[in-house]
Amino acid sequence: MDRLLSLLGIAQKAGKVVSGGFLCEKSIKAKQARLVILAKDAQKNTVSTISNKCTFYNIPFGFYGSKETLGRAIGKEERSCVAVTDQGLADSINKLLSSGKKEE
Repeated sequence: MDRLLSLLGIAQKAGKVVSGGFLCEKSIKAKQARLVILAKDAQKNTVSTISNKCTFYNIPFGFYGSKETLGRAIGKEERSCVAVTDQGLADSINKLLSSGKKEE
């Protein structure tokens, strides 16, 4: 399985993931989000809103997988975006996101 998605699953089990557009936006505004991941197939409005908030609040963000993939990784239905609230996990995931590497 993909290492990035495995780390997202671990973060979810630890209670360190917020998912969905509204809750991610709330987490960003509260400066609780440490990293935001947007699905590559998220709607343009969601991408615009979340990326603008992340830029304004200086929170790293990136694109990865589909809505279905992100949702499955955290044991939920489709999710356009997920925010990781733990700094250590966010750093680890961001390294994988930045390198673009996948471990199968």
